[in-house]
Amino acid sequence: MCCLVVLLVLGFPRLVLALLFFFSTYLDRAFHGILIPILGFFFLPFTTLAYAWMMNSHMPLEGINLLILIVAVVIDVGGVGGGAYHKQRRG
Repeated sequence: MCCLVVLLVLGFPRLVLALLFFFSTYLDRAFHGILIPILGFFFLPFTTLAYAWMMNSHMPLEGINLLILIVAVVIDVGGVGGGAYHKQRRG
């Protein structure tokens, strides 16, 4: 079951964010408002999920946890940058 959840998060992070937002209080406990989860949905879905996981697990933002958050940012930004690179290369 755990592997299925991880595959779902890695494959469809925006769907997982929407489901968490509408059907649980998971994002409410991590972010005290609605603006950051909505911005995270559009711009940095992996980073939003990683940060929410760390806050709900009461993990400090230091050491390996900070590295996990940085990797999530790189994955999010890499997806945007990679698409722009290939579009520019074709045209």
